[in-house]
Amino acid sequence: MNFDDIVALDKADVLASKRDEFDLPANTIYLDGNSLGALPKAVKTRVAQVVSEQWGSHLIRSWNDHQWIDLPTQVGEKIAPIVGAEKGQVICCDSISINLFKLLSSALMLNTGRSKVLSTQDNFPTDLYMVQGLSDLLGTDLCQLKLVEEQCIEQNLTDDIAVLLLTQVNFRTGKLLNMQKLTKLAQQKGILVIWDLAHSAGALPVELDKCNVDFAVGCGYKYLNGGPGAPAFLYVAKRHQSTVKQPLSGWMGHAKPFAFNAHYERPESINQYLCGTPSVIGMSALDAALDVWENVKISDVRAKSIALADVFIALVHSHASLVDLRLCSTEDSIQRGSQLAFSHNQAFAICQALIEKGVIADFRAPNILRFGFTPLYTSFEDVWNAVNTLVDVVTTKLYAEPRFNLAGKVT
Repeated sequence: MNFDDIVALDKADVLASKRDEFDLPANTIYLDGNSLGALPKAVKTRVAQVVSEQWGSHLIRSWNDHQWIDLPTQVGEKIAPIVGAEKGQVICCDSISINLFKLLSSALMLNTGRSKVLSTQDNFPTDLYMVQGLSDLLGTDLCQLKLVEEQCIEQNLTDDIAVLLLTQVNFRTGKLLNMQKLTKLAQQKGILVIWDLAHSAGALPVELDKCNVDFAVGCGYKYLNGGPGAPAFLYVAKRHQSTVKQPLSGWMGHAKPFAFNAHYERPESINQYLCGTPSVIGMSALDAALDVWENVKISDVRAKSIALADVFIALVHSHASLVDLRLCSTEDSIQRGSQLAFSHNQAFAICQALIEKGVIADFRAPNILRFGFTPLYTSFEDVWNAVNTLVDVVTTKLYAEPRFNLAGKVT
């Protein structure tokens, strides 16, 4: 593969024009959109408008005049088609951790008589922490966590499991789990399923309704580009909404929040998963960011994601100097998300050296160098230049310089 091939790929890219909708810094190749999405230009305009005009001039009237009160539902409905959900099943609120607490509680109350939550040892830690916290609160008779290796999920779908909690794309390796198959197998055993979509929503086709998923959570700041700490979202299948209960029964989740009744009355809808007053500035930023998805086909996003990663792998393999970088992600593109993981004894130092040279990747303990590909703004030329920079960092041993070996530094 040569540079002419790269140019041809960019010319043929049906998503190429989307890059212009992002405010990307000069002289920077950004391959960490799987941790924090880049800034859409529309977000800058919207946030300035919300702060100066809506809040600054219209003050409290903006809850009605600018429909602040409708933002959780409005944003949720924009996310719904991205994750394969029909209307009335997705709402934007809180964080993944808070939403996961709500859904875990709901699922355990629905599946009485069982107490075990099955998950994987390499699941994202906060998901496991939320189960552990709920177990501490309720006691192990009502909630206990069981951890298994990813390859052992199916054989552990037993009759004593209440909830299967999985992340669709592994945050370290990028491995993609089979949502449809695992959901079906679990439900055949009477198990309710919660999917974490943090590394899949906006990166690949997610088909919550088609896969008959019970519950799901996802974040707004990775592939949805809502900004640091952007509100998260959750999904509850319509069939459960009349019977579920969630423990954080805040006033915004009341059937009639402005009646100010002393007793809580839940609506039989997704709205019951609201809790406190929404973060208007953050949710407005996410709302604007989601407009980038207008006229975007998720199948085109997936096709480009696969192509970007395949080109990256091919280029890495073509350089003998990179032989010590061991690919931890599968080479089978169908079985991975939109990221690649390589192990190296000096992964942290290499990552820091890349950042200094304008290639933003990230490090995950203990020895993982991770590259994310965001099809809406990552180009094939970005991939070409990133690998060439990686070659330079390794061949010159730039990473061996003391300033790149600061133990404990977060990237």
